[in-house]
Amino acid sequence: MREKTTLEIEGMSCAACANAVESALKKTGGVLSASVNLAAEKAYVEYDPETVDRDALIEAVRKAGYDVKQRRERIVLRIGGMSCAACAAAVENSLKKSDGIFFAGVNLATERATVEFDPAKVDRDALYRIVGEAGYEVVGVQDEETASSEDDEDVRKMDEARRRMLGTWAFTIPIMLWMVPEMFFGIMWPSHTVMNLGVILLAIPPLAVFGRNTFLSAYRAVRHGSANMDVLIAMGTGAAFLTGPAMFFLPVANYAGVSAMIMAFHLTGRYIEATAKGRASQAIKKLLELGAKTARVIRGDEEVEIPIDEVVPGDIMAIRPGEKIPTDGEVVEGSTTVDESMATGESMPVKKLPGDQVIGATINQTGFIKVKASRVGKDTFLAQVIRLVEEAQGTKVPIQEFADRVTGVFVPVVVAIALGTLALWLIFPGPMASLLERVAPALPWIHPHESRITLALSATIAVLVIACPCALGLATPTALLVGSGMGAENGVLIRRGEAIQAMKDVRCVVFDKTGTITKGKPEVTDIVLVKPGGGSLSEKDLLAVAASVESRSEHPLALAVVRSAQDRGIAAQAPEDFQSITGKGVTATVGGKRVLVGSRRLMHDEGIDISELEGELQRIEDEAKTGMIVAVDGVAWGLIAVADPLKDDSVAAIRQLREMGLDTAMVTGDNRRTAHAIAKKVGITHVVAEVLPDGKVQAITGLKERFGTIAMVGDGINDAPALAQADVGIAIGTGTDIAIESSDITLVRGDLSGVVTAVKLSRATFRKIRQNLFWAFFYNVIAIPVAILGLLHPVMAEIAMATSSITVVTNANLLRRAKVTPD
Repeated sequence: MREKTTLEIEGMSCAACANAVESALKKTGGVLSASVNLAAEKAYVEYDPETVDRDALIEAVRKAGYDVKQRRERIVLRIGGMSCAACAAAVENSLKKSDGIFFAGVNLATERATVEFDPAKVDRDALYRIVGEAGYEVVGVQDEETASSEDDEDVRKMDEARRRMLGTWAFTIPIMLWMVPEMFFGIMWPSHTVMNLGVILLAIPPLAVFGRNTFLSAYRAVRHGSANMDVLIAMGTGAAFLTGPAMFFLPVANYAGVSAMIMAFHLTGRYIEATAKGRASQAIKKLLELGAKTARVIRGDEEVEIPIDEVVPGDIMAIRPGEKIPTDGEVVEGSTTVDESMATGESMPVKKLPGDQVIGATINQTGFIKVKASRVGKDTFLAQVIRLVEEAQGTKVPIQEFADRVTGVFVPVVVAIALGTLALWLIFPGPMASLLERVAPALPWIHPHESRITLALSATIAVLVIACPCALGLATPTALLVGSGMGAENGVLIRRGEAIQAMKDVRCVVFDKTGTITKGKPEVTDIVLVKPGGGSLSEKDLLAVAASVESRSEHPLALAVVRSAQDRGIAAQAPEDFQSITGKGVTATVGGKRVLVGSRRLMHDEGIDISELEGELQRIEDEAKTGMIVAVDGVAWGLIAVADPLKDDSVAAIRQLREMGLDTAMVTGDNRRTAHAIAKKVGITHVVAEVLPDGKVQAITGLKERFGTIAMVGDGINDAPALAQADVGIAIGTGTDIAIESSDITLVRGDLSGVVTAVKLSRATFRKIRQNLFWAFFYNVIAIPVAILGLLHPVMAEIAMATSSITVVTNANLLRRAKVTPD
């Protein structure tokens, strides 16, 4: 038997490398032939699959000192048939155990499985088969095309849950009314036999018709060797119903009516839970609704309205005031203000001019503009955000791992406890009943003088229906669902659930300087004049000659001078004899005059007296600005100060972080003097300056040793290694220019207030997760022993169980009330 495979080799640089890889493969037992192509960086291997597998081939390459690039594909599967945390655990474990799957995470709240796999080993059909063999089914694949139908699917599920709930109550309410005379007056109307038969018959539809899915789910779980909450409900209601027919032959009370009540409360809990889960997942639905459905594109001399799916990059779109911008693009004509609150959470409109980027689904407010489409479909900013939110919802918070381990064994343990309870009551009826007699006056639903079998069954059924793995399974996902959605609404995109837990432990927030604390775009801040020869000189004159010379330079400081002149309506003249003097400045002839723009050293070299400017030059340098001296025909005319100004909210944001108990630090490649001046302005106490780009990782490592858990805030591109080294990487960008892949958290807005929001949101979300997990564990730890002692009626036990799940989901939704925006 022969099989062929292709390995993509990493790390080869020459023919010797290729020979080494090829030799290593050929020496591996079971390899029939191996050929390595250096140019393609691929190894083509033919092997005997009964002797060696693909993993062994990869290991052989690695032992030779090279690596194999393993393709990773990510897919989000919509799973049908899950009813509780045990179901989610069963699906997740089945996927994780399968060869070729790198990661699998199942979210019960969204009913999604996020899977990363090697397409060389696993395909979609294999994933479907794995889920099917676990007893569940894949009902679809989540992507942008199918996502728009999610709302309808959720509505259908809620309608179905509501129909089952109402149908069950239609039969359960008559049972309850029929049982009232017996409970309070001891009257069985019209007779003992007729009433018992009637209750048994009325209990059949709630179980066999409206509760059918519960029994089917339980059957599927048991058939595939697992157990979920539906197993507990099916056992509890089944045992209760069977007491009905059994009462005609055995000394046992008729609990058939109780079985219908248990199912009614169970399905009511399911309906309320489905509704609450729908509210929790509103964020993605809101984002999906934001997208434009059509676009007006220019075709020749006409505007043609077409579906948004037909827009292609390069199309020119006409957008009137009040309309949505159909897709990401660049303004090519007109000016306007745009409401970008859907992307950034910022309510202030943003001015847009030709050349500016715009985000699809934002609102054009004041002017008519034409926009050239740049990104469409899955590549748009909105599609990225939706994908990111879904990705976050598919991850897990580390604290959930313990809950997952408990969930995996929860149902079998509860079944064992229930059987133990049955044995306890049957073997030691006297001591157990005596306990009931002592508390019976305070608990009217307790009847200690019922038969031994009745008391044993009552306690056993109560144990089965009160245990709730759902609360454990929903504790984290629902909070993560709401938290990630709130983040998206406020311009904070959380990529991984782990970041939420890590963020609450952060002790120090480290900032890059340029483009993070500052705007990253130098501006002219000061113009200082000298009065040569007693003549008059204006700022306009000084800026005009400086801009004329700098117009030939590509240096960022030169561009700032030219831009300042343009903003003031000053026209630059064409310079002659332009010369750039490295590290000192530039010189050129403008209007027949020799003009120099540069540093002290340039002026000293040219013998120009700048004594009148020394005081101002010192002040400017102390303020972390760069002073460029302008001299004309050997005489200093003045100086122009250029600086990278602080972002408007940097000081306030950093102050608020300190008030929240966080240390702040800055890592920058700038000189110490400039770095400390900027740090002093914004209130940062720890500065690491003059760091080369590849030295930022070491700087982060040092700060981690000093402070503990670190969050790094950078632009997400130049700072990618440092972001990865930090415990939490926060990429900060503007609009479409966001490097999402390099960070744990991405801030859509380009200001630092988003960092405050990220910290507040992470803390609030984790607080809810902790509350939910506490409640879920506390409920089960208290409820199960109470049920074992026979102190709970089975119906009350089911009400308590349904309430526990509802409480967890409702508490997660209360996260929406948290104030996560900066003060």
